[in-house]
Amino acid sequence: MSIGLIALLDDVAALAKMASASLDDVAGQAAKAGAKAAGVVIDDAAVTPRYVVGFAAERELPIVGRIALGSLRNKLLFLLPGALALSAFAPWAITPLLMLGGAYLCYEGTEKVYEALFPHKAHGHEEEVAAGTGQDRTVEDRRVASAIKTDFILSAEIMAITLAAIPEGSFWTRAAVLAVVALGITAAVYGAVALIVKADDAGLALAANTNTSPIDSLGRGIGRAVVKGMPILLKLLAVVGTAAMIWVGGGILIHGLEEYGVSAPAHLIHEAAAWVGGSLTVAKGFVEWLVTAAASGVVGLVVGAVLIPITSFILMPAWQGISRLRQRPA
Repeated sequence: MSIGLIALLDDVAALAKMASASLDDVAGQAAKAGAKAAGVVIDDAAVTPRYVVGFAAERELPIVGRIALGSLRNKLLFLLPGALALSAFAPWAITPLLMLGGAYLCYEGTEKVYEALFPHKAHGHEEEVAAGTGQDRTVEDRRVASAIKTDFILSAEIMAITLAAIPEGSFWTRAAVLAVVALGITAAVYGAVALIVKADDAGLALAANTNTSPIDSLGRGIGRAVVKGMPILLKLLAVVGTAAMIWVGGGILIHGLEEYGVSAPAHLIHEAAAWVGGSLTVAKGFVEWLVTAAASGVVGLVVGAVLIPITSFILMPAWQGISRLRQRPA
């Protein structure tokens, strides 16, 4: 009996070691895949705060929470099964879908640049908060729905990038990595968004402290700095988010072309980055990344500039025509 028990314990220990190694493998793959999706994550964190602008302070965190739940639903209920199905039955479709998403990011980013340079109300379809109309809850619902739709596109890119970065393995390992990335990125993005949107309230609370101790005086100074600095931070986040859209989209297209044998753009960018970095002894890796991102951004801007008129004069009118036909009574 004792020998059988020892053998059983040995088996349990072996299984525990295998499970631990498997968990370590999932965590490592999730970290690497999440890092590759960092550009889209930055954009997601930069885009979301604008959806809570204009609402009462007590509604900000509930709105962020609703968007976060919608984002998690997007990732776990729709995108994760879809990604696994693609991996199992149509792996050839992953690269084209990635490139399609990359083209969308290029278009959206370039459209934002164009809007900043030549204001033309390109996104006039977005809902504006109407203060004092008595319809705040309806406006909030529309704003949340719009944010979740935008998140779906960005989340699709994150999951596709993650799937492409996961090495071949078992179905359950890939599912676990995708789930860990989905949970981790959602928590990181919307945790950061919650901190951003409530930072001004924290700053106001610190600035309003009337105690006279040195620590409280320092706190008041920090609070005033936070209140003054938040508008600048939000503008900076918007710029970083737009830049991330463009360089990530351009990079996805370049790598996609490389997958199909068109390696000249990727090769030229790599050579340029190596040439610039080769003359440096400090921050070589960062400078090479900067050159690569800048070159990818140029590609993204060119693609986006081509897509703006195509979308405005061909795709949108066609979609509006289809919508009108669908709305006609039978």
